[in-house]
Amino acid sequence: MKAIILAAGVGSRLGKPFPKALSQLPSGETIMGRQIRILRENGLSEIIVVVGFKMALLMEHFPSVLYKYNPEFYLTNTSKSLLCALEHVEREDALWVNGDVVFDPQIIADMIARGGNVVAVDKKKCAEEEVKYRTDHRGGIVEISKTVSEPEGEALGINTIGAHHLEVFRQALRECGDKDYFEKAMELVIERGVTFVPMDVSDYRCIEVDFEEDLQNARQLFAV
Repeated sequence: MKAIILAAGVGSRLGKPFPKALSQLPSGETIMGRQIRILRENGLSEIIVVVGFKMALLMEHFPSVLYKYNPEFYLTNTSKSLLCALEHVEREDALWVNGDVVFDPQIIADMIARGGNVVAVDKKKCAEEEVKYRTDHRGGIVEISKTVSEPEGEALGINTIGAHHLEVFRQALRECGDKDYFEKAMELVIERGVTFVPMDVSDYRCIEVDFEEDLQNARQLFAV
């Protein structure tokens, strides 16, 4: 399994002069440093980081991972950044995570053990900005976006896809608009018969850092 970290964005809502993946946590680790450590501890030694904004800073901090550059990071969203990485993955399962998510290690361990096409979710009431999901009567995801009707919880930005669905997913990412999130491609392949299943990780700590308040909450949540 290949691991992918999406870290090309400017992070304008957080407003830092550096990539927000370099924001520091109470342990002294950065958000991305913690992600890389957890992925490796779970056996994912091949890690691709998609970079854009001030990429040299990330590359200097973490010289031992692979990098793919999204040259249009100012103009495109996560669908195109993910495509940059998946274009170089062949016949392997892939796990990808947004570069601004702080999470407990067990989430990664459980997703690897589960296998297939999996979306880590938190069954809770969601705010407008959060990516939400809804399932059908069989438990498969039928909607995943920021505008889901009757959502069941939040999709946390940690996902896997099996090798046998990789090409159809890549094609869906190619079809996405520049401003689309990768969840748009997930909805496209769901319409074509591919199943993604939610994995409830509500018992674990996981937070996405978009705003300064999120960063402070993450620092409190992961203080120990």
